[in-house]
Amino acid sequence: MTKVDVLLGLQWGDEGKGKIVDVLTPKYDVIARFQGGPNAGHTLEFNGMKHVLHIIPSGIFHQDKINVIGNGVIVEPCIFRQEIEQLKEKGAQPEKNLYISKKAHLILPSHRMLDAANEQAKGNRKIGSTLKGIGPTYTDKIARSGLRIGDILASDFRERYEILKNQHLQTAHTLNFDLTNFRLDGLTLDEYETRWMEALETLKNFKLINSEYFINHCLEEGKKVLAEGAQAAMLDVDFGTYPFVTSSNCIAAGVCSGLGIAPSKVGRIYGIAKAYCTRVGAGPFPTELFDETGKELCDKGHEYGSTTGRPRRCGWIDMPALRYACMLDGVTDLVITKPDVMNEFDEVKMCTAYEIDGEITDELPFEYNTLEIHPQFRTFPGWKQSIAGCKSFEELPQEMKDYLAVVEQQAGVHISAVSTSPDRKDVLFRD
Repeated sequence: MTKVDVLLGLQWGDEGKGKIVDVLTPKYDVIARFQGGPNAGHTLEFNGMKHVLHIIPSGIFHQDKINVIGNGVIVEPCIFRQEIEQLKEKGAQPEKNLYISKKAHLILPSHRMLDAANEQAKGNRKIGSTLKGIGPTYTDKIARSGLRIGDILASDFRERYEILKNQHLQTAHTLNFDLTNFRLDGLTLDEYETRWMEALETLKNFKLINSEYFINHCLEEGKKVLAEGAQAAMLDVDFGTYPFVTSSNCIAAGVCSGLGIAPSKVGRIYGIAKAYCTRVGAGPFPTELFDETGKELCDKGHEYGSTTGRPRRCGWIDMPALRYACMLDGVTDLVITKPDVMNEFDEVKMCTAYEIDGEITDELPFEYNTLEIHPQFRTFPGWKQSIAGCKSFEELPQEMKDYLAVVEQQAGVHISAVSTSPDRKDVLFRD
């Protein structure tokens, strides 16, 4: 029996997970998403083409590979339909190699309305939601009142839908939310609901499966499965910078509940991290840069959210946070992306510890959001040259290899690969 390998983010998202999944896909038979929803934005670049995936696994362009939307994922039908149409425009045939778990939950139009109502009610304490309905949908899932993909086949689906929608409208009323001016993609809630119901028909064109049986049968048959995570460890609902987090478990433990596999069936764990750090939305970010260097990272790294379009906050790599993520995830293989963004820097810096209340620590405190944290930086000389064209890890500039060696030592995990450009062909594997 084979095991499920896992690929996930180690920072605050946007580490380049989609690209690495796309690169690794030829080695696997099945690519399966295990959590998150359309708040994710996994960007693929190949053959001069750029494509962003939100709900669909990043192996979808490989026609001979099965892609599975697992039970831990939440699906917004309108966004799903739009994603399918865009895939077809670029030559993919998703009806042939995309399966969807019947147990995956649905994001209703009223979930997205509640998302906006909750953010508005928070005022200055907003968490920076993507307003895709993620939080309210997971809330209903835990409250045992949600609707799932398999429910769209039930004869009483519309009745159950109306009951849940009315509950959401009552909640929005108690939050004094002005529904008359609320729009989804320029449409009123009722207009969007009509489009949403039509999009359910697109979902019915796909193979709806009991994904837990499917994944486990694949393992029994010796097939290789790669589980793809969304968001990242520092956004995990339990271990991230709560409450500035997503609403699901995006660490390796989430694979088991998000796909229905036992912990003993998890194999290698690929952790993806940028050579620097970024964050979208509110929340603590100790190494954030507010100067020209931060702006340069943003501009040269094209650091704008693939889902929201918002500029990302940028800063130096944070090793206490990265080490914490590696510990939580049990990372076996560390993959570093985007060092090429810093090709022209005279020097690069790395946070190796925090100073909190006059004491040095390399642990993340419970009060991470409220304490004044002073990052302790180590400075490295820049490599001052392009790494385009490097065909092996050994060909990288010595200054970059010295920097990566310290990342590896601080993280306590072997760096297995380095990405040198956005294109799928530019990944240097060490093993």
